[in-house]
Amino acid sequence: MPWEVAGSLFVAGTTAKAAVRAVALKPGDTVVVSGAAGGVGSITVQLAALAGATVIGLASPANHDWLASHGVIPLPYGEGVADRIRQSDGHVDAFIDTFGDGYVNLALDLGVDPSRVDTIINFDAVERYGVKAEYYGDEASASVLAELAELVADGRLDVPVEATFPLEQVREAYQRLEQRHTQGKIVLVP
Repeated sequence: MPWEVAGSLFVAGTTAKAAVRAVALKPGDTVVVSGAAGGVGSITVQLAALAGATVIGLASPANHDWLASHGVIPLPYGEGVADRIRQSDGHVDAFIDTFGDGYVNLALDLGVDPSRVDTIINFDAVERYGVKAEYYGDEASASVLAELAELVADGRLDVPVEATFPLEQVREAYQRLEQRHTQGKIVLVP
């Protein structure tokens, strides 16, 4: 696999793997993923689909074609998102928040049990609501990385890389990342 993909796979891939495991997805479940086209979200939606779940991905319309091509039901985030989710599937079993910004509250408002909500960013919600916060440290092992690499090699997992920057342009890379509208990873290349 390309170096940029290999370099992106460990943290983003193991975080996605931990989040999917945390919400205990099983075939037939419906899961919503916020930030569905971002660095972690883009891997999360694919792993959730591989687990047999129906996946609803919240992302900007610019990312909807990519999500749909990976078996995800794309929905725009923003005002009215709860109604759009209810209209698309009716029932949500699990929610994975890779973005923050009130998505844990949305999950709870949709009736998702706190034990099936995982956030990788809203740590206040963990204490407040009893949701989970499992991320790369919970799945960081050589065997998980090998499993993810095999999925990439077999063509069952796509790790999108939006942009690469030389190490000397780390400031520009972080500025791009802070825009929070990337499709996949931003990679620094030494």
